Amino acid sequence: MPAPLTINGQKTFPTPWPERIIKRDFEVVLGKMLQSEQDRLDETEEPYLRSANVQWDGVNLSDVKKMWFSPREKKDLLLQAGDLLVNEGGDVGRCAVWTGELDACYFQNAINRVRPRHHASARFLYYWLYNIKHAGFIDAIVSRTTIAHLTAEKLEAIPCADAPPMEQQRIAGYLDASCTAIDAAVAAKRCQLEALDALRKSIIQRAVTPGIAEGVGLESTGNAWMAQVPIGWTLVCLKRVAAIQGGLTLGKQYEGPLIERPYLRVGNVQDGYLDLNDVSVIELPASVAAGVELRVGDVLMTEGGDLDKLGRGHVWNGEIPGCLHQNHIFAVRCFPHKLKPNFLAYVTASTYGRDYFEATGKKTTNLASTNATKVGEFPIPLPCLAEQEGICSYLETQLGELKSIVTGIESQITILTAYRKSLIHECVTGQRRITEADLNKIEAHG
Repeated sequence: MPAPLTINGQKTFPTPWPERIIKRDFEVVLGKMLQSEQDRLDETEEPYLRSANVQWDGVNLSDVKKMWFSPREKKDLLLQAGDLLVNEGGDVGRCAVWTGELDACYFQNAINRVRPRHHASARFLYYWLYNIKHAGFIDAIVSRTTIAHLTAEKLEAIPCADAPPMEQQRIAGYLDASCTAIDAAVAAKRCQLEALDALRKSIIQRAVTPGIAEGVGLESTGNAWMAQVPIGWTLVCLKRVAAIQGGLTLGKQYEGPLIERPYLRVGNVQDGYLDLNDVSVIELPASVAAGVELRVGDVLMTEGGDLDKLGRGHVWNGEIPGCLHQNHIFAVRCFPHKLKPNFLAYVTASTYGRDYFEATGKKTTNLASTNATKVGEFPIPLPCLAEQEGICSYLETQLGELKSIVTGIESQITILTAYRKSLIHECVTGQRRITEADLNKIEAHG
């Protein structure tokens, strides 16, 4: 069996072909440093690509910036169809082939332009880099100070399987067609998930606003947020039926005996579930910890983040003993004789709840936030405790059935994604040899 290629002392994968470093068949050029102002009269403002524009599924042109280029820079840094763009910074090694989407476009120094010489295939190199990136080899060779960088020199020195040019073309063509089909299947399944999520929200909205009982009339509330509720319900501010506990302020310096405790951040509280895979810890006095410790039944409501995250609620069931919460999360403690925690969590997840926090949240350029006052003023449509329990039981059944369907689709996406990665690996390493017949067959089915 042929010897595996070696990158930075680490062996990659055996291939039937010899190895050849990238610089032998490609010209690698780093882009221009950012220039926000015109320095010379002959400079013109031109569109350029950043690392954020370079994605595995192609070049994203939804947000293209401009900066100043001299005539010489425009000559040297003009992109041509067929160039491979490889991220020098950001997600290092992520790459895409430029297909000439803009007539004249250039690139920043967060990108290396890789241009084929002779008969080398940029598409084959794209798949080769995809393979070794996802195997962890690119991250192992990048220069690291505080931020990782895949310099032009590092990129040029990466060995690539030196398959014959015609075989490179066949492999790239086969993978183009195969990956397009897989990506289309994944996209269709993601659309199914979006439709199911819309159905989930619709089911919750229907249950917590007009209720699940049939034939119940509505009565006026006199409130702009919810003009009517079912007869027998009330509309009450959250602060009247729950206590709102602020969280831990980070960055304080404590003295004296300290204890270590886990605490939750905004990223741990997701839409309808808790993500506890990465929970931070902090050292602080026991007396401070006692004031921000979570209790079973607390409804966790987020204070900031993206606009759709405001007020997002989930019930804490004591998953981590002694866990605290940061000040970007409110712990809402329902009065047991008035409000069920699960019912409150469903209300915050409803379209009504999302609309309230979106409308009342303080918005900046990229983020939004709410505060304890706005959370306390949130008007809750409130039936009696028995009806709250009935609604929660109904939703657990309905949403449980929906969740099983979602889980099945998510599993299919995982399988397709893993198959795509495996297929690329097999083809670029020669484990699966691609013939003209293979290529013709897949193109015929495309």
